[in-house]
Amino acid sequence: VQLVESGGGLVQTGGSLTLSCAASGFTFDDYIIAWYRQVLGKNRRDGVSYVISNDGTTDYADSVKGRFTISIGDAKDMVYLQMSNLKVEDTAVYYCAAVRAYEKPPVRSLLNLPTLYDDWGQGTQVTVSS
Repeated sequence: VQLVESGGGLVQTGGSLTLSCAASGFTFDDYIIAWYRQVLGKNRRDGVSYVISNDGTTDYADSVKGRFTISIGDAKDMVYLQMSNLKVEDTAVYYCAAVRAYEKPPVRSLLNLPTLYDDWGQGTQVTVSS
């Protein structure tokens, strides 16, 4: 299982970016896919959003609700994170993570327990300037 993120970059406050997470060699059928982010210098990753591929259930961290949208491509080999109205505090390395849905991780923990996820991408840097 390999996850490959792309789409990060430098943007001004209020701008938009769309991150992509590609499934290499498999599809996201029966997976839970999440975006986490890690701020430089902080030793933790914070959940941003997740999608359950089987039924399309999504959720978001309070800090990004109304600004970010997660979606899964029709072929279920890509997951996107559309980010709008970006703020300086959104600056971080963004990681895509996945876990098989049959493992039934607790839904209430999907955004605050990165250890639930078996597979991670290499990360993509998002920098928001003021």
